[in-house]
Amino acid sequence: MVHTRAQTKKMLHASISRFNDDLFTEILLRLPAASIFRFKSVSKHWRLLLSQKYFTQRYDNLSKSPTGLIATDIYVPFDVENPSTPPFRCLDLYFDRCDVEIVQSCNGLLLCSTNGRNGVNKYYVFNPTTKQLALIPPVPGDPSAIWFMGLAFHQTDCVRYKVICVLSVGSCVDSYQIQVYSSDTKEWKISIESFPASIPIIRDGVYWNGAFYWASLFDNINYWYFKIDDQQLHTLPLPLGLIPSDSEVVRKYLGESRGHLHLIAYKNFQGGMLSLNVYEMLSDHSGWFVKYQLQLDALPAAAFPSRIVGYVPDYEFQVMDVVRGKEEEDTFVVLETLDKIITYNVHDRSFKQIYSFTKYCSSGFYRYTETLSSF
Repeated sequence: MVHTRAQTKKMLHASISRFNDDLFTEILLRLPAASIFRFKSVSKHWRLLLSQKYFTQRYDNLSKSPTGLIATDIYVPFDVENPSTPPFRCLDLYFDRCDVEIVQSCNGLLLCSTNGRNGVNKYYVFNPTTKQLALIPPVPGDPSAIWFMGLAFHQTDCVRYKVICVLSVGSCVDSYQIQVYSSDTKEWKISIESFPASIPIIRDGVYWNGAFYWASLFDNINYWYFKIDDQQLHTLPLPLGLIPSDSEVVRKYLGESRGHLHLIAYKNFQGGMLSLNVYEMLSDHSGWFVKYQLQLDALPAAAFPSRIVGYVPDYEFQVMDVVRGKEEEDTFVVLETLDKIITYNVHDRSFKQIYSFTKYCSSGFYRYTETLSSF
């Protein structure tokens, strides 16, 4: 087939245009989200290019690291030398009310709540990067019976977010029912699984690897996971060496980072020790292994005012997060003390103060990760 000069010129122009678009895309995939939004305003072509699902999925699937912690009106960047742009100044502005609370964060999305009429909470899913907001329909049943609300979202294995609700059933709490809301169907579905009434109330929910994980509210020895697609509820074992006789186990943290589930816990008689294990769950849920050992005696004495040699009262610090880096040497733990937030590198044992509590924060802090995912 012989092309005319005009056809050949047109084909060459199209090839150059595709090459330029591909090169442009590869560059933007490595920039922060704020830059993406600025480039969208340059031209209609760039806006369409950067709004394509192919681009947004590739952007999110590059496993971008969390940039900091957020509360309703506070942003704490992990990198204090080169701080990232805060996702918002005040969360209330996007809800047009002043009682917004963050319930949970999950891979870039936030589950938020506000007080509705008659004290019944309303729940929303909010993307702090794109500012997209969605109201979750009321949970079927008695709203005062809700014990837990959690968010499940991941850019590869749970692209359409889900909300998990656990609520009590029966006037004397015969059991705890599990309901799942799907953003795909826009409906709540009652699970065939439920928690027996004998099981203590759950808390500290986290999504990982297609399932939702919980720890008990009133003790630290009961752990479960609920496989969302299969609607199956299972128990999790404790790490070896933490098998308790009563409620001897103290849990400091349960969370996920870069596809890994982590637990920090110890026996009660070891409370206050500055050497802690970070356990990681095996992919088949058969058990835990020690991934990192924290030697917190490297932290400055000023971090723990009541510190004695090798010991610090348990109430004086909390583990806020375990953040796996793109490289292992970049992995760190986020600690909250009585008056500051510190990052502690698990490999070189270095530390940085990233925030000082100069004002009261009524809500907790939650991990912030940029995502261009829409819903």
